[in-house]
Amino acid sequence: MPSELDTSKWSGEGTFTQLLIERLREIDGVAFVRVEDAPATRSEADYNFISNEVFVGFATRDRQERSTRFGFLPTMRTVTEKALDVAGLEQALTTVADIGGPDYSDEGMLQYLRTERIVPPYQTRGYKLVELVRIYEVGSPRRA
Repeated sequence: MPSELDTSKWSGEGTFTQLLIERLREIDGVAFVRVEDAPATRSEADYNFISNEVFVGFATRDRQERSTRFGFLPTMRTVTEKALDVAGLEQALTTVADIGGPDYSDEGMLQYLRTERIVPPYQTRGYKLVELVRIYEVGSPRRA
């Protein structure tokens, strides 16, 4: 099932970010992907620093669970749970060959840092492109 994608707050810069978005949309359990430019993006003569934030929303599934009311009355209740979490997403992305494991991860974020040297045609000097991508779960508390 392809996930919903929101790129309205993204400039479109970052080849690794684009690749990551394509792979996220292929993972079962990811229902929503939103990409935004981070305020840390900057450009100098020798390097370009691109920083993007990706927010993912996970699909939910319902299951029936037995319980008792008042200690003796058997009932069934519906429990809604996420199909995936950030740790599960890390495992799924680690198995993807062109993405791999994150450079940093904790319980609420995955972070990738990619660098490449770009030498445009007819120039003797190139520049270094540094791309930082952070993945958060939608609805998680803001980080300081």
